[in-house]
Amino acid sequence: MQYEHKHIEEKWQAKWKADKTYRVENDATKPKYYALDMFPYPSGAGLHVGHPLGYIASDIVARYKRHCGFNVLHPMGYDSFGLPAEQYAIQTGQHPAKTTEINLARYREQLDRIGFSFDWSREVRTSDPAYYKWTQWIFLQLFDSWYDVSQNKARPIAELIARFEERGCKGQDASVLTGDIEEFVGEFDATEWKAFDERTRQMILQHFRLAYLSDAWVNWCPALGTVLANDEVKDGVSERGGHPVERKRMPQWSLRITAYAQRLLDGLDGLDWSESIKEAQRNWIGRSEGALVRFALTPGPSPVEKGAQAPSWAERPGYLTADQRSAGKLQRYARENRKEPTEAEEKLWQQIRGKATGGRIRRQHVIDRYIVDFVSLPKRLVIEVDGGIHEQTLDEDAARTERLKELGFDVIRFTNEEVIAEIPRVVEAIKAELRSRPDATSPGISPSPSEWGPGGVGNSPQRPPADAHTTIEVFTTR
Repeated sequence: MQYEHKHIEEKWQAKWKADKTYRVENDATKPKYYALDMFPYPSGAGLHVGHPLGYIASDIVARYKRHCGFNVLHPMGYDSFGLPAEQYAIQTGQHPAKTTEINLARYREQLDRIGFSFDWSREVRTSDPAYYKWTQWIFLQLFDSWYDVSQNKARPIAELIARFEERGCKGQDASVLTGDIEEFVGEFDATEWKAFDERTRQMILQHFRLAYLSDAWVNWCPALGTVLANDEVKDGVSERGGHPVERKRMPQWSLRITAYAQRLLDGLDGLDWSESIKEAQRNWIGRSEGALVRFALTPGPSPVEKGAQAPSWAERPGYLTADQRSAGKLQRYARENRKEPTEAEEKLWQQIRGKATGGRIRRQHVIDRYIVDFVSLPKRLVIEVDGGIHEQTLDEDAARTERLKELGFDVIRFTNEEVIAEIPRVVEAIKAELRSRPDATSPGISPSPSEWGPGGVGNSPQRPPADAHTTIEVFTTR
């Protein structure tokens, strides 16, 4: 007798569908069990062998748990919003809404034929507005929250703003509030907070929000027009399409997951996971035990210092060095300049960005009333790349250099031609200059009161502006 497996399977699969055999209801009388698979990308003509390879294993577990009396939730869905679906639509020349719907139907047909015990009443499609409106909502909750170290939980950013308006961010507050941020914001009182323009306030709040913008090294694929995760890059090309991928520093939305490091570590203890997996998670979180010590460099200004005329930005956080009267306009121009660098500027930037020189270099940064090409704020070194226009603006550039020196910055210059033709020599010259200079926050470089002049900080090339960086932090592990 011939075994008509297709007929038998069609009959019982139809009955399971009609009877809603695998639909799960809330039932408090049974112990709960959740079997969740990774949702597939519906970006091709159908499933590949890797899909059922994983789904069969989890389906076996789900069926076993049902027989053991558990109320099993075993859903399925589609990760249909993003690059894979978009690229498939581009390759086939069709609208992504159409290709996605066709692919979803094909995937569902194949999954049903295999006979998986999914509860399809709980199907998820990430491209469905009814779904992604909640991911957007979650992002807004993160953006409008900060991590309160004292309470060990997130709190509304409005509460932090109210705190700044009431007492600023000084003393112990500054230490507690900045416990997780990568760069010390600096102290300010309530009066100073209220005097900051809106852009400055938002820049400060970026250091506290759980969702925030930051410059990060990413895998940029020009052909796909997007950033790729590490597992989407194989041997220097994109896994999808085989397009070249380059490392590039770009503004990215980040999540302040490090604020939750200790809670994540503590939570591992109660998980029913193998010890090897939990140990891998602990290593990934990477906690280091030690002490963070902050030393004050200037106990307080002398009467003479108080009477000196400091720049308008002197008491603001160390990276906010724009003249407050023109900060908004200058910072807007600086952002535009970053988008359209000259060939020489872009070539030099790619060589000195990130930690390539041993410390952070900022580009198109506003200092007082000027936009400088590049600057190391800790070393108080400005790096300028001069084009042909420099020959016509020698007097203006000399005055600009003199003003920067008054503010404690030294200036080194290179021509466009030098950068383009001799980039290794230029980069080495910059590194040598940076190595020869102590940090502006190092002990022993504070000037005497006589070095303050009517225009601001005096002529000492190592003299930092009287900004928030009057402390030095040292972290040591045990």
